[in-house]
Amino acid sequence: MRIISGKYKGKRLTAPKKLPVRPTTDMAKEALFNILNNRFYFDELKVLDLFSGTGNISFEFASRGTDKITAVDGHQGCVRYISKIAQELDFSIATVKSDVFMFLQRTPEKFDLIFADPPYAFDTEQFLKIADLVFEKELLQEDGLLIIEHSEQTDLSEHPKFSEQRKYGGSIFSFFEIE
Repeated sequence: MRIISGKYKGKRLTAPKKLPVRPTTDMAKEALFNILNNRFYFDELKVLDLFSGTGNISFEFASRGTDKITAVDGHQGCVRYISKIAQELDFSIATVKSDVFMFLQRTPEKFDLIFADPPYAFDTEQFLKIADLVFEKELLQEDGLLIIEHSEQTDLSEHPKFSEQRKYGGSIFSFFEIE
């Protein structure tokens, strides 16, 4: 995986092979960050990265100047890897080992941007539960954005907070907002 832009532009990171992950492709990540770059000042964001895996998305935000990032994953190896790289690169990323759904139920924090990249094998109800919890628990700031990455086999467009989706290769990003 590669950091696309910012302080560590072009830096390659190699995660341990034993991690149970499917990192967002560089092409999809670059397209997503081009969209976000037109909407946000990265140094002002408070970001929540759910199912953070290798930390690919968290590292991209951090390289672009975001210093309030929380990365949540249920796998200890993923959390350990993100913490290690964050320390090496002096990134301000708080890692949390937790079931994502339990984390969403319990966190009192609000975020400007929440990115979720759950396993593509989740059924549609599990994907929608992420959006439901984010909005029920009011975890987004007023102009906040929830982005869920999924495959083309999953359709989240019926959710009441759904605003748009973008397709890049085999990945789809669904965007959700407070009306």
